Amino acid sequence: MSGGVITTGSFGKLLWPGLNTVFGMTYDEVPAQYSKVFEVKKSGMAFEEVLGTTGFGLAPVKPEGDSIIFDAARQGFISRYPMTTYAMGFIITYEMMQDNQYKTKGFDMARDLAMSMRQTREIVAFNVLNRAFNGSYPYSSANYQLIGGAQPNYAGGTFSNTLATPSDLSEAALEQAVIDMSLYTNDRGLRIAVRPDKLIIPPQLQFEARRILKSVNRVGTDNNDINALNSMNMFSDIIVTPWLTDPDAWFITTTVKNGLTFFERQADTFESDNDFDTKNAKFSAMGRYAVGASDPRGIYGSQGA
Repeated sequence: MSGGVITTGSFGKLLWPGLNTVFGMTYDEVPAQYSKVFEVKKSGMAFEEVLGTTGFGLAPVKPEGDSIIFDAARQGFISRYPMTTYAMGFIITYEMMQDNQYKTKGFDMARDLAMSMRQTREIVAFNVLNRAFNGSYPYSSANYQLIGGAQPNYAGGTFSNTLATPSDLSEAALEQAVIDMSLYTNDRGLRIAVRPDKLIIPPQLQFEARRILKSVNRVGTDNNDINALNSMNMFSDIIVTPWLTDPDAWFITTTVKNGLTFFERQADTFESDNDFDTKNAKFSAMGRYAVGASDPRGIYGSQGA
């Protein structure tokens, strides 16, 4: 039989009385986090595309009697989100279903399958951030990494959505990040209003982040200065997630739309059936979605020092 078939030989102990508890399938789960970081959108297509535009530049002086100079907006970079199917299942033989003595003691394969599907979503989503500094994973037709110091504008020039010098999480680093994004421009160099939204960090940084953002006064100084980040309510939330693989990296979502995006083509669906010939019980789960980013102005980050 294939590896996905659970037989009486797989769980021999469940066939005999005497077990007090069965564990390993009833742990508390990490709450869903991808929907707090990514903008979740529904999809009905095989793939979705998000198109950027260049807009218009600054208005030039029109000398008396001269004609108006006309500008032209153009389409910019394209981000494509191809839908990927994630699926898994298992089979329990008729004999195993019938002879299991502990149906009420935590032997719940269907719940374990649901947990696997949920955590797959989290890992797929947060891998967008885990790979954000890697040029092998470009976010769009710009063919550049999601976070870097030379993000290209379609109309020419570059901008940065990271610190000039990679830095660990600190008060100074966060303040510089806020300053950087407040000076963002659009593709044609016109100023846009951008503020930080959420701070996304691995568990290793959760205590430092709370000290930095929640203290009334500045941290680590003898001065009685106010904590500007706290008093100005710069961040709406701190997302501590175990799905980030770098213990030093930290990220900030901004108020720019079409940044981190999660397109859901099909929610995780679960089915079960019995095979007529073998009487085995078959269980399956399947979901379709695509994850990525469109506008890099929607995310800021640092790999740490």
